[in-house]
Amino acid sequence: MFVGAQHAAPLQAQRAPVLRQVDLPHAYYWREMYVPQATSGPSAATWSLDGTELIYSMQGSLWRQRIGSQAATQLTSGPAYDYQPDWSPDGRMVVFARYAHDAIELQLLDLASGSVTPLTANGAVNLEPRWSPDGSRIAFVSSVYNGRWHIFVLSPEGRDVGAQHAAPLRITEDNDSKLPRYYYSKWDHYISPAWSPDGKEIIVVSNRGHIHGTGGFWRMEARPGGAMRELRYEETTWKARPDWSPDGTRVVYSSYLGRQWNQLWLMTSEGGDPFPLTYGEFDATAPRWSRDGSRIAFVSNERGNTSLWVMEIPGAKRLRVEALERRYKSGVGSLQISVIDRAGRPLPARVSVTTSEGRGYTPDDVWRHADEAFDRSERQFEYPYFHSTGSCELTVPAGQVHIEVWRGPEYQVFRADVNVPTGGRVTQRVTLQRVANLPAQGWWSGDVHVHMNYGGAYRNTPGHLAFQARAEDLHVVENLIVNKEQRIPDIAYFRTDPDPVSTATFLLMHAQEFHTSVWGHVGLLGLESHYLLPEYAGYPNTAASSLALTNASVADLAHAQGALVGYVHPFDTKPDPADTTAPLSYELPVDVALGKVDYLELMGYSDHLITSEIWYRLLNCGFRLPAAAGTDAFPNFASLRGPPGLVRVFVHSGAKLDHHRWLAGLKAGRTFVSNAPLLEFSLAGHAIGDELRLSAGSHLLTARVGLRSNVSVDHLEIIGNGKVVATIPLRGDRTTANASVSIPVSTSGWYVLRAYSDRAELPVLDLYPFASTSSIYVRVGDQPLRSVDDATFFVRWIERVEAATRASTSWINPSEQIEVLRTLAQARAVFASRALGQ
Repeated sequence: MFVGAQHAAPLQAQRAPVLRQVDLPHAYYWREMYVPQATSGPSAATWSLDGTELIYSMQGSLWRQRIGSQAATQLTSGPAYDYQPDWSPDGRMVVFARYAHDAIELQLLDLASGSVTPLTANGAVNLEPRWSPDGSRIAFVSSVYNGRWHIFVLSPEGRDVGAQHAAPLRITEDNDSKLPRYYYSKWDHYISPAWSPDGKEIIVVSNRGHIHGTGGFWRMEARPGGAMRELRYEETTWKARPDWSPDGTRVVYSSYLGRQWNQLWLMTSEGGDPFPLTYGEFDATAPRWSRDGSRIAFVSNERGNTSLWVMEIPGAKRLRVEALERRYKSGVGSLQISVIDRAGRPLPARVSVTTSEGRGYTPDDVWRHADEAFDRSERQFEYPYFHSTGSCELTVPAGQVHIEVWRGPEYQVFRADVNVPTGGRVTQRVTLQRVANLPAQGWWSGDVHVHMNYGGAYRNTPGHLAFQARAEDLHVVENLIVNKEQRIPDIAYFRTDPDPVSTATFLLMHAQEFHTSVWGHVGLLGLESHYLLPEYAGYPNTAASSLALTNASVADLAHAQGALVGYVHPFDTKPDPADTTAPLSYELPVDVALGKVDYLELMGYSDHLITSEIWYRLLNCGFRLPAAAGTDAFPNFASLRGPPGLVRVFVHSGAKLDHHRWLAGLKAGRTFVSNAPLLEFSLAGHAIGDELRLSAGSHLLTARVGLRSNVSVDHLEIIGNGKVVATIPLRGDRTTANASVSIPVSTSGWYVLRAYSDRAELPVLDLYPFASTSSIYVRVGDQPLRSVDDATFFVRWIERVEAATRASTSWINPSEQIEVLRTLAQARAVFASRALGQ
């Protein structure tokens, strides 16, 4: 058994995802694109009866503002996040969704008294509440039934319509579609209810009968078992949120139909062909009709952050609703934070400001972000943060707040508790101390897997992405342009040279990720000519359904352009070729055997120890596969796993930052990967990526190791041929080590240094702190490096891929399948020969 596998399960158990009640795949998509998030700008709005005011959610609180006024009044505050308000038809109440205590429950706000009353208490995720036109019912979406999205109806008193118990009434059918949905559950879902003006029907978004997207628009009777008919199918991706016009003839919704960005569209309430109401290279979402049908309120990210607008219909005259003056519900004060280096110069950084229960606060003019998971034993909410230019000011509740400042692994973490008096202003000066200055030694950090825009709340640009990277002290960002469903959000930015925002110490490169739900995802770095199309393969029920475009074929196309090809975010769970109950079509060992893989994301959106185990097996078969790191960051998300540079690869490429030399250093394996610990490693005077050639016989080599870390580390180990060959003791705060270790060597092999901890540790927004070098290779005599067990493991793996290929019907013609099977057989033969020691 390989080291690493034994640690994976307990590590994951400590840090668990947000909103575990929802049983749907790919949580990072529905959580950001559907479940409301605390954005620093507005996220959803509702109209007053007379059309003179809006109530909207902003920074996790509800605000009320008169149109044309610059003053907004806070309606809710405290240790919770409040979203998605809907104003009652009589103007007295507001129903909204409140995130607290690990659930999202519906609440009723009495506008006259300011009191808040729970409407649901089911411990589920309850969203998108909408009053019926007569105010007798509220329709909403909930995960309470089997963890799937369904439409429910209840009365304002919190009871079933027509019943005497407190459980809401589910009105949508639970149906197993048996369709091959990759990004969505095989169970149909129903979201975004909108009432007809007479209160007899609702329009919902459902993927009933469809494979791709969140689905089309269905009209149904607002009762259990009510007849449903599909008005129109579009792919949609969570954000359609239709709203029925007051006269009942039209429906406004948000769509990216044929485009890269969501805009507002209008269709009749009977369906038909829609037409766009708005245009632009940004998102316009969350539309709501005014009660008289003359205006539409919506949220836009055209300026990067979210903003609230009112548009006249017809005419399209727009007015921004902006809270330039804020009247807070409870006592607040002002906190100014200045981040500098030892010379007193401003430093961009990542900052987190929280109250005792873990609720976060941000300046009004920055993007607010939050982690995707947290340890319930440590805090009540996921970790919040924002990026600062070095100076920022924010409004916080009066009392004690906690400040954390992070600027990547090469700086110490700053922590402080500050008391802010009501009406007062407190300044916190933060001087960040260096842990190391690796660029001065020729090491440049980079994230090889970032998606600048990917359907999130904000609209990112190269300039803002460069700012985010500077705040994380990251020197290279590979923006992997890729499809999200039918669209490719950043396709207009593709270029083969550095983006103009690049500098002498920062490179923004626009690269590519190739998507297939079958063979695995690959990154293509340094394309010298053009973007590869089609962008994906293996999408059922489309013209791209064929599996003939394997990753091996894509690698050939990329290599023809001089690019590097790497496998990305490999493993969350341990793959087992012997487990025939789980599908296995991942192409990684095939392409490694055929010499088509230039790097592996050893650290990515995955479990690093589990991925290491597979990497060790490949190395044991004699393949030289460098370690890289890619966060799979979605930096325009409000809720994301981590910012660019959460995990990063350090490449030794010389005194000056140059992309060609950086990629060459990556391909040569002169790298180490990390989310916090910084490593130094040499073997007999040879550096990472080198090969030692020794005569046959036994040798004793000296390994020199070093560790510097801004968080504590539990283990520092030298791994040789997949096993721990030396453990370096860690003392004191377990953040530093320097040691010389004797390593006996008598066979050919490889050696890496790795560090990791047994549990998550903030502000490292990952499963656990981890770092590993790429290999130093040792050749003893003429011995090849071989492992019968590991080669046999991959033979079985490829046999499983072959079986899946034979069983598949996703081919345009039989010759495609024959050619793919030929490629797989070639790769299997490579491992079979190595299993024989050849």
